Amino acid sequence: MLRWIRQQLGFDPPNQSDTRTVYVANRFPQRGHYVPQRFADNRIISSKYTIWNFVPKNLFEQFRRIANFYFLIIFLVQLMIDTPTSPVTSGLPLFFVIIITAIKQGYEDWLRHKADNEVNGAPVFVVRSGSLVQTRSKNIRVGDIVRVAKDETFPADLVLLSSDRTEGTCHITTASLDGETNLKTHFSVAETSVCQSVSRLEDLQAVVECQQPEPDLYRFVGRITVTDHGEEIVRPLGPENLLLRGARLKNTKEIFGVAIYTGMEAKMALNYKCKSQKRSAVEKSMNTFLIIYLGILLSEAILSTILKYAWQAEQEWDEPFYNHKTEHERNSSPILKFISDFLAFLVLYNYIIPISLYVTVEMQKFLGSFFIGWDLDLYHKESDQKAQVNTSDLNEELGQVEYVFTDKTGTLTENEMQFRECSINGIKYQEVNGKLVPEGLTDDSPDGTLSDAELMFLKAVALCHTVQISYDQPDCPSTAGDPFSHSNGFSTSHMEYYASSPDEKALVEATKRMGVAFIGNNGETMEIKTFGKSEKYKLLHVLEFDAHRRRMSVILQNRSGGKVLFTKGAESAILPFTTSGEIDKTRIHVDEFALKGLRTLVVACRHFSAEEYSEAERHLNLARTALQHREERLQEAFSFIERDLQILGATGVEDKLQDKVQETIEALRLAGIKVWVLTGDKHETAVSVSLSCGHFHRTMNHLELLQQCSDSECAERLRQLARRIKEDHVIQHGLVVDGASLSLALREHEKLFMEVCKNCSAVLCCRMAPLQKAKVVRLIKTSPEKPITLAIGDGANDVSMIQEAHVGIGIMGKEGRQAARNSDYAVARFKFLAKLLLVHGHFYYIRISTLVQYFFYKNVCFITPQFLYQFFCLFSQQTLYDSVYLTLYNIVFTSLPILVYSLFEQLVHPHMLHSKPVLYRDISRNSLLSFRTFLYWTLLGFCHAFVFFFGSYILMGEDTSLMGNGQMFGNWTFGTLVFTVMVITVTLKLALETHFWTWMNHFVTWGSIAFYFVFSLFYGGIIWPFLHTQDMYFVFVQLLSSGSAWFAIIIIVITCLFPDVVKKVLYRHLQPTSTQKSQSIPAHQKPGLSCVESLCCYQHGQSGCSRLARLLEQMTGHYQASTNQCHTANHSNRSWSESETFYSNDRSILTLSPIEATHC
Repeated sequence: MLRWIRQQLGFDPPNQSDTRTVYVANRFPQRGHYVPQRFADNRIISSKYTIWNFVPKNLFEQFRRIANFYFLIIFLVQLMIDTPTSPVTSGLPLFFVIIITAIKQGYEDWLRHKADNEVNGAPVFVVRSGSLVQTRSKNIRVGDIVRVAKDETFPADLVLLSSDRTEGTCHITTASLDGETNLKTHFSVAETSVCQSVSRLEDLQAVVECQQPEPDLYRFVGRITVTDHGEEIVRPLGPENLLLRGARLKNTKEIFGVAIYTGMEAKMALNYKCKSQKRSAVEKSMNTFLIIYLGILLSEAILSTILKYAWQAEQEWDEPFYNHKTEHERNSSPILKFISDFLAFLVLYNYIIPISLYVTVEMQKFLGSFFIGWDLDLYHKESDQKAQVNTSDLNEELGQVEYVFTDKTGTLTENEMQFRECSINGIKYQEVNGKLVPEGLTDDSPDGTLSDAELMFLKAVALCHTVQISYDQPDCPSTAGDPFSHSNGFSTSHMEYYASSPDEKALVEATKRMGVAFIGNNGETMEIKTFGKSEKYKLLHVLEFDAHRRRMSVILQNRSGGKVLFTKGAESAILPFTTSGEIDKTRIHVDEFALKGLRTLVVACRHFSAEEYSEAERHLNLARTALQHREERLQEAFSFIERDLQILGATGVEDKLQDKVQETIEALRLAGIKVWVLTGDKHETAVSVSLSCGHFHRTMNHLELLQQCSDSECAERLRQLARRIKEDHVIQHGLVVDGASLSLALREHEKLFMEVCKNCSAVLCCRMAPLQKAKVVRLIKTSPEKPITLAIGDGANDVSMIQEAHVGIGIMGKEGRQAARNSDYAVARFKFLAKLLLVHGHFYYIRISTLVQYFFYKNVCFITPQFLYQFFCLFSQQTLYDSVYLTLYNIVFTSLPILVYSLFEQLVHPHMLHSKPVLYRDISRNSLLSFRTFLYWTLLGFCHAFVFFFGSYILMGEDTSLMGNGQMFGNWTFGTLVFTVMVITVTLKLALETHFWTWMNHFVTWGSIAFYFVFSLFYGGIIWPFLHTQDMYFVFVQLLSSGSAWFAIIIIVITCLFPDVVKKVLYRHLQPTSTQKSQSIPAHQKPGLSCVESLCCYQHGQSGCSRLARLLEQMTGHYQASTNQCHTANHSNRSWSESETFYSNDRSILTLSPIEATHC
């Protein structure tokens, strides 16, 4: 029970032993005193809280916020000493903020728990007590024998015991782990591979000893001891025996495996980063501003305390005749009195710190996040998936992204290869209706026959590979549903190809459609059908692919006994070794294919004489049986065999990109965002996809940091690259780095590596382990510039990267939901990233930045008159405002206008933001929350506060008998006048800032002012029995009955706002930003508008200063008539004047669909 509690609280220590011993089927030894090891259960946890730690952990995180902690201190001070205001004025807002925030964060974490429960509750089958039992995934224990069927994912890390194959092998795909879609073969040891039934497994006595869990996906060291008739047989275990959680079983009916690592100890879970609280740049700026305001507060409190004692130094003011001190007050300690007075002033001025800012921000983020889910442009119809928001704390961070780190497989691509073109004997061909047709021709050949060269090429492609086949019988005898059915005169049973490379699968499928079908490979014989005629070839040798040779070959023997070698690989690995065939034409065709973004392979052959084959086989056997330097001798043997080649042709395969990937990457680049691709795929594959998706350009200078073996070699290569960047007069550079070289670079040469990366327009990292992806993100994230990073991926191998970045986005792809479940946001396709950042990110940032600045402004306006009032009341701590006004100012009177503004404001129409990515640069680097902007709003607040106070004082200073009957105003009337002017001014100030008016903006803006008047009339016009004192009785009615007071209100409001209007007009006219220029584009040049698309149909609405701005522009002679009304448009039309200072490379790269818009 204690261990369980410690697990819930996160304090359970890891296993101390270096190895773990797992008894298969949990058959523990009966002899001696055996204490079983304790292992983690099989639950996956992506949530942050539990029932037990939610309250303390959430409170700790909330009180890390300066305002929350500050108001807690103020609340405690109000409880302990006699202060001018009630503890309720601080305690109630604080309690409200804490509760609302806790509910929001608790709800979001509940959604994570819900997603975890779906995974942990998935049904699985385990062998227990001699039978196959169905249970839940979370109930799997280390040592359990688990059965996994075809196309199911492994629920834990398993050591393979047996499969339905006699040799005990199985095939898996690890796309969700390392991004590779190729098929991998895993093996069981011979002693357990015979246990293919539950009864045989029940009799199995075996013990697995292995290392403790570690995050390296490709490393596993262990051994299995099998007891057979009293004899112990020990076999080694390696990565080829381990089936990782998250991988998927393919081409195998079922397997049995023993659970070795479970739950959060599985290798994939160890690659997850610990879930930490992400905080946006805006929130960090808020905390900085709060510290400054705390300094202002302390300064005001200290100054007031000092001035009070300076004033009381005179006897007549120390103890006036109307306020004699008690004996206790005369004898009290001066130091304690000073501290008490200081704390009292602190409480009096504490409203300068806006605690309601946090609750308004929380509500804005929570409510605003629904817009992402409601956006139909982010809805993927084919998969019926809409965008998801897993955490709303980072909405505004979407508008500040400077680096995007993206996975390749499943994120940029669809995981689908398609054969496009080929070159045979110097002639280019395309596939038309399942037949090869020379380029430029559209009609099939009359008889459908192939030439000898064409047939030889197709046979080479159909035989030179490591593809495996799964035969599935269709549900009905008809083969109409066969995806490989074609019109070439034969049909086969329903076959599914699995390949070690996605290119191989696409090529074999293509040859099958063209009439040359690969039928099977039993390890000794390869069979093909050429237009229905079976041909068998004896498989003599396979020369495996490796990164150094960049090619693979097979040696076959045909029916007549002739030996032939078929080889395929990169053009640089094949063409230098060719001696015959159309070499030059093929090279030209390969370059043409590459320029189209196709993945190219060159195919060649060699016919052996009997003597040549004997010599080749001798070299090969010597190399393969060598005990020393085997790798080097194999390379020599391969080079000896793969020479004097006859070129047959080349292939062009397209790795199908997701829709609009190239446009999205270009839009991000125009927005000033650097894109890095981090993938676990091979170097050649990754570069090819980067070129095809526009991440790398053909004109870009490509730099490579590959296969570095030592620190010194890596450092020297980095220095060479840095020199090359300085010397080359090339605008753009692209860097390619692999995982091994990256590890060396990050170990000792981090600064040098960063210098090279920052001078590159695009960076591609290949062969990356999951934690390496996170390290790269952290490297950029913690660099001196502290840029905002975003990571996007679709697989479990991307989770650590997604959690490390400031913003993590999961793609709801084909390989599981781990990335989407652990991300901050989830979308169905990569193309949605453009609108998510350029539109939603832009809106969220401008809304919340204005919200933050406005809150500080209105609280300076609120509390500065309170400070000035102390100079006129002998610093007696008399409050200027009634306590009800103090409490309701931020909660009721001024809260709704800024909340509605922060939900609906649009400085620029969404279509304009989407079509002009450069507008994103206007808000980059937290520009709207810079210190200069903060200083402007703060000084503006002080200026307005001085006008409020002294404007009212001038009116009432000389003669307070402003009533017609000679009655005089008192201090409460004076405070109410200041408060009334303040409420009207700060509300109208926000109206001036509002650019996009909706009916809700009108309702809350004018409604807030009206509510203040109605509330004050009722509050002061009725004697409320539950109030102890009612200082405000009839005060507001008297104030409004004075014409002089009405005059003062109007004059003071205009005095405050008129200079601000003039400033806005002049700045907009003399120094307009790109965003302001986009606002001024005439309506007929704007993209067509739709009432639905603008969230609220009030395009004819105008900002509060628009009429005055137009008037001033007319006076200066620069007025241009324009209209902001919705108009009818049948197509999108974008045009900008030549004088606009947009970036020269700004191209309209996002195609807008035709928009039907009606007049609103």
